[in-house]
Amino acid sequence: MNTFIPINISFVIRKSKSKTNLESPIYIRISVENERVEISTGRSISSEDWDNKAGKANARKKGGVQLNKFLDVLKNNIFDHHTEMIKNGELVTAKKLKLRFLGKDEEQRSLLQVFEYHNKQMHALIGITYAKATAKRYDTTLDHIRNFIKHQYKINDIPLRQIKYSFITDLEHYFKTVRKCNHNSSLKYIKNFRKVINLAVKNEWLDKDPFAKYQAKLVEVKREFITKEELQRLENLKIKIKRLDMVRDMFVFACYSGLAYIDISNLTTDNIRIGIDGYQWIIMEREKTKTPSNLPLLPKAAELVKKYEDFPGKKTEDHIFPNFSNQKLNAYLKELADLTSIDKNITFHIARHTFATTVTLANGVPIESISSMLGHKSIRTTQIYSKVINEKVSKDMNKLKKMLK
Repeated sequence: MNTFIPINISFVIRKSKSKTNLESPIYIRISVENERVEISTGRSISSEDWDNKAGKANARKKGGVQLNKFLDVLKNNIFDHHTEMIKNGELVTAKKLKLRFLGKDEEQRSLLQVFEYHNKQMHALIGITYAKATAKRYDTTLDHIRNFIKHQYKINDIPLRQIKYSFITDLEHYFKTVRKCNHNSSLKYIKNFRKVINLAVKNEWLDKDPFAKYQAKLVEVKREFITKEELQRLENLKIKIKRLDMVRDMFVFACYSGLAYIDISNLTTDNIRIGIDGYQWIIMEREKTKTPSNLPLLPKAAELVKKYEDFPGKKTEDHIFPNFSNQKLNAYLKELADLTSIDKNITFHIARHTFATTVTLANGVPIESISSMLGHKSIRTTQIYSKVINEKVSKDMNKLKKMLK
């Protein structure tokens, strides 16, 4: 709810700035709480024709009525600006009213203008500060915000100053109902939106942060992975279809390296180097977080690197694996899941979870080492996998208890 701040508008003459013809310039005086500003009206009057008590020209003097009408127009104009600022939820100050009246206030930015400005800056920093995939997510968020404004307000854009708490909650509702996004996906879009609003607040394009009272938490999602037995079935599967064979190999490589799709797509021979122990390592920087992801090349992963040394269907000679889109990989993985009777919704990212759980944690690799190999910024991210393993141990032991009864 906006707090109404009353203003006072009066007219004064400034004898200290009197002209040689003994006329004094007339000023509008705007007072808002303890702040006061003055604006020249461009008119002047002799002190004898001015009514100091009433703050206007003496109507009985020549030209007095006409001058007072002019001053009333100026006064009403300022009141109109004050009303507009209150309506838009802007912070009213004497200085802002003066600038608005003079037409010198800052450009009234729109939400989409600021969002587009943010995204343009982000695109310029791809490969320096941001990954291409990150910039793409913000482009997607902008598209969703644009569609939300049309859906909710039946307009193409909205003034930045009109973004209130209700805009955020309505946006979250839109993601969950109209866009059919789950809770976490909705909040990730809101998080992107919040970054843009923070930019506006820091640049003082917004007086108040509409997110100040907004609270929402991601719900914990179970990390799916494949078991040791399922991984072996996938490795041992005899495949005659070439595309499925390549996809299986890339997925298995990810299971033994923990690399995400984008990092495997970028993986080149330059990333395979001799480590401090004299053996082959993968040395690279994660595309998503720009953090180092260095790990020894496990034997099964090394075999696959060797297999694709002279493969023709790669982006360049230096790339390790064939070029597949993430969408196609996931589609082909569903076929492989059917062929191996793996009753799980397998996506390429599950390979990364499998590396963290089945391949490393379950075999006693310390969580600190796993966190480093995965390129996690915080070990808390890696500890999620530890919880997954503990849950599996609990289930397996409960089955054993029943069998031993």
